Amino acid sequence: MSSESTEQTTTAPAGEPTGEVKVLMDIQSAIATPPVTAAARGLSHFGEHSLGWLAISAAGWALATRRDDAAAQRRWIEAGVGAFGAHAASVVIKRIVRRKRPHDPRIEVGVSTPSKLSFPSSHATSTTAAAILIGRAAGLPPSLLPALLVPPMLTSRLVLGVHYPSDVAAGAAIGALSAGAVIAGDRYIDSAMTTCVGRNREK
Repeated sequence: MSSESTEQTTTAPAGEPTGEVKVLMDIQSAIATPPVTAAARGLSHFGEHSLGWLAISAAGWALATRRDDAAAQRRWIEAGVGAFGAHAASVVIKRIVRRKRPHDPRIEVGVSTPSKLSFPSSHATSTTAAAILIGRAAGLPPSLLPALLVPPMLTSRLVLGVHYPSDVAAGAAIGALSAGAVIAGDRYIDSAMTTCVGRNREK
């Protein structure tokens, strides 16, 4: 668990909840049972600073190295770099936007966080990028891992009360853009290498 805990105010709430505060309260009321909250905490710890995704990428790279598969090695490296790069981008954006995390006393906060800044969700950002790039490195259908991994991670941040819905939506979008940039860069490298090899053959 991170050293800095999310703080909540102790003042009485003013009136009926509205907007994203109400959405969070409704989600917690509907699904935040002890087992669901425990699972959400597990996802939180796994995704903290994208460390879980880096570990999976490193394992994939090691297996590709054992097979002497250079192309797969590169894609697993790209998966780790993409996940961590997406996380880093979200941290920069947080410091620019400086939106505070949910602090209405009626919202239950279920995990501590490394900062008090909310927008975008770094867990959503790195998980989306990792799901796309790890699936690609593993040779899976493009939508399979994102469909399996992204919704649970996004929902977990709401269950734990540490993000607004717009935080996780923006995080997922940034993660997808980050993954797309990595894939575009990989294709550019492939194209440049093919062109270089062709020119050398012509000589």
